[in-house]
Amino acid sequence: MSPTAVFVSGANGFIAQHIVKLLIDKNYIVIGSVRSPVKGDELVANINSPNFSYVVVPDIGVSGAFDEALKAHPEVTVFVHTASPFRFDISDIEKELLTPAIEGTKNALQSVQKYAPQVTNVVVTSSFAAIGAFRQYEDPSKIFTEADWNPITWEASLDNAGDGYLGSKKFAEQAAWDYVKTEKPNFKLTTVNPPYVFGPQAFPIKNKKESNTSSEVVNALLKLSPSSKIPETHHLFVDVRDVAAAHISAFENPEAAGKRLFLASAPWSSQGIVNIIRKNFTELKNIPVGEPWKDNLYRSATYKFNNSKTIETLKVELLPLDTSIIDSVQQILEAK
Repeated sequence: MSPTAVFVSGANGFIAQHIVKLLIDKNYIVIGSVRSPVKGDELVANINSPNFSYVVVPDIGVSGAFDEALKAHPEVTVFVHTASPFRFDISDIEKELLTPAIEGTKNALQSVQKYAPQVTNVVVTSSFAAIGAFRQYEDPSKIFTEADWNPITWEASLDNAGDGYLGSKKFAEQAAWDYVKTEKPNFKLTTVNPPYVFGPQAFPIKNKKESNTSSEVVNALLKLSPSSKIPETHHLFVDVRDVAAAHISAFENPEAAGKRLFLASAPWSSQGIVNIIRKNFTELKNIPVGEPWKDNLYRSATYKFNNSKTIETLKVELLPLDTSIIDSVQQILEAK
């Protein structure tokens, strides 16, 4: 029996590279979509396996974006859709964030239904942004679960890029579930909903200046000086390796079909990350002390959650923050 072929959209993303690497390690055939041949060639060099190839899909928001790629690869039976805009340097929220996220998701599902009827499972990377309640909707007593949806409205999403991102994740995921409900395609849908994703890159860092948005949180703290004020940032986190593994369980494990997998390990704060760095990398003399005790304060003020249904489905123990940060920092320090 030949190995299963998996299509991974946005294959050069932070999470997607881990997914691709893991799939190759598990002997799957992988076809990844990237926006340019340069990105594709970089991946080919990093992965170094005859089981990986790429196709160029310059704009996932264009109707029929994945048609040709799927027509060319009738062997694909699983579609993992990780591609989505995640940028705050934008001028038109609706045009550059909301519409591309929604249309990108719908285009992927339409292409699969039309040109890849053999596909049995579609996995979509969503976000805690589609689950949580933020800004004016915040409720400190709320315990978030897989059943929750961000209450943000379309109008509120247009206020600023941050709200635009929150809206884009909610509306794109809703579009996916609505599509399955209305169109009743052959495939089963599963979404993966992580908060902040920390952990090392899938491959050694060649250029420190090009770090993904989540890793930049850690990178920025490494650049502080002893007198710097530590940001008061705090949120929930999960390690990228757990997120990648969940994407694969999403189609390997029949119990995951039709579910939202809410991947969150624990709360984190910038002060807490600094505490971990100072404890484990004593050679870094530039890291400020801050107020170490405030980590507990920030973490207790972070979103409360119960993702026991996801943990039960996946039967996993998620990596702790210490492991994630130590591995990230180690990799950054080893980079040229």
